[in-house]
Amino acid sequence: MTMKRTISGMIGAGSLAHNRRDFIAENVDPDRVHLNICYQNENLKDVYKELFDDSVERYNVGKRKDRQITNYYEKIRQGKQEKLFHEVIFQIGNCEDMAVGTVEGELAVKVLNEYMQDFQKRNPTLRVFCCYLHQDEATPHLHIDFVPYVTGWKGKGMDIRVSLKQALKSLGFQGGNKHDTELNQWINHEKEVLADIAKQYGIEWEQKGTHEEHLDVYNFKKKERKKEVQALEQEKEYLTAENEGLTAQIAESKADIQLLKEDKEQAVRDKEAAEKRAEKAEIELKSLEERREQLQPIIDNVSKEIKEYGTVKTLLPEAGALERAGTYRDKKVKPLFIQMKNKIAAMAAQVKELTKEVEKWKNKYQKTKQAYNSVQKELDDMRKDNQKLLEEKNMLQSVSDRYDRVVRVMGIDTVEAAVLQDIHNQKALEEKRRMEQMPKGSIYERLAWGAKKSEMENQQRKKNKTKNRGMEI
Repeated sequence: MTMKRTISGMIGAGSLAHNRRDFIAENVDPDRVHLNICYQNENLKDVYKELFDDSVERYNVGKRKDRQITNYYEKIRQGKQEKLFHEVIFQIGNCEDMAVGTVEGELAVKVLNEYMQDFQKRNPTLRVFCCYLHQDEATPHLHIDFVPYVTGWKGKGMDIRVSLKQALKSLGFQGGNKHDTELNQWINHEKEVLADIAKQYGIEWEQKGTHEEHLDVYNFKKKERKKEVQALEQEKEYLTAENEGLTAQIAESKADIQLLKEDKEQAVRDKEAAEKRAEKAEIELKSLEERREQLQPIIDNVSKEIKEYGTVKTLLPEAGALERAGTYRDKKVKPLFIQMKNKIAAMAAQVKELTKEVEKWKNKYQKTKQAYNSVQKELDDMRKDNQKLLEEKNMLQSVSDRYDRVVRVMGIDTVEAAVLQDIHNQKALEEKRRMEQMPKGSIYERLAWGAKKSEMENQQRKKNKTKNRGMEI
């Protein structure tokens, strides 16, 4: 038997840590995490190197050093024109009719799993690097994170570059007005692909409010009422999906704050360890300097002794009046020279040994000093990182505090109702703007648009008449 279910495709927040379950958010069932399916889990920086390094090298040829690109990943991260990556989320039904753990939920997992098999082949310019099918939240859903890029670019800049608009154009989505962008067209196309696969499993795409059953003329009021009910049901489906997304994002924000707290605590521990290493290195450095001061007098004394024994003539004894030269040489000069030679050899050996010792301590001193400087630099970097983490944590804590304060003052039901009402108003405004602009399609599409717009204007006139009659009474 065929079942009817809605199909939703929406832009995701792109929390990679949440997708990978590096932390467990409030809306996640820890006992079901092992059921999640990982299709892709690559390092984003490595993917950027794979896609763009050759193009960066070609771009830099002949460029001035200040105009060269040293790190394309950082260039995009710090820029404002493109995002590092994009995320889409696809889901069949909602927590009421396709809940996790039910037979219908298992069927949704099979459909989403088959849909993902050919995603990369179908979208070659959207490089998938992270993809998870989650079964540990309310409804099975698919997170797909990808880097959109274009090759053979003839315009300004690199010939292979990040570009969502150009990546989707190369797939055949040209885009129209601001409510019919390339991204919207692509998401709708992917929903159709998902619907075709779901149909093979006995699931029909329920597009509420888009089809009408024929009714007799006399039942006009019933027809109008049915339209309103269908529109409300469609709006409920969208709001349910949006609410699930908002709940997940709030949980992710709180988990991010917790991660920042843990990072700060780790940074404090690293800072303390670095300070201890710096203190130890400083003590060792001081010990080496003291050892050098102890060795210096010994070296000075040896140098002095060598200098004194170098003046031979002042040390020779006087010869006797009748003493023969040979006797003088053998008995007085020769023994003295032998004594001096032995003394100098001993001192030379002592100097050599002391020189080795000095060099040894000098090298150790230099290495310790370098290690000390390295530790000091590491400590400075950690202080900077700690300050940055503190600022980010304070900013996120402020956002969380404001949100908690609004919930505390107005109540969770009122806050959620306000959010949903804002989403409803935004969608109504977009629908009104879309209907005010004639489509660029075939004559049949334009006639259908004219009929729809005329019907909406008639309904508005009737409402105004009813309102005016009420005022006259």
